[in-house]
Amino acid sequence: MTTAPDTEDERLAEYRRLFSEVLVGRERTETGIRFRFHANPGVEAWVCDLAAREKACCAFFAFEISVVGQEVVWDMAVVDNDMARAILDQFYELPVTLANNFDDVRDRFADLGLEVISQGSVRLS
Repeated sequence: MTTAPDTEDERLAEYRRLFSEVLVGRERTETGIRFRFHANPGVEAWVCDLAAREKACCAFFAFEISVVGQEVVWDMAVVDNDMARAILDQFYELPVTLANNFDDVRDRFADLGLEVISQGSVRLS
């Protein structure tokens, strides 16, 4: 997250707010994961902005955001790498883990061998 304008705590709080306010559902896809959100005014721009900041942090993500009917669909995929797939799995769990607290999310990433750096950056240990 060193090139992103927000901190780790700010980003996690934003995910928590996004999921609690407009998440419709989530599923695993053939190539990754998908989050579906109510297509309320401003949600597509919100998701696009969040995805851009996430991409600045983690370049190995591939994102596709589209509007399908009354939903904003955020598809996520990663390079073919065990660590990248493990991180994607943790993203899939964010709606549940963020309902607990931020420390739970940090602990889950630490269990993967990821070290959280002061400005919210993540690097492989």
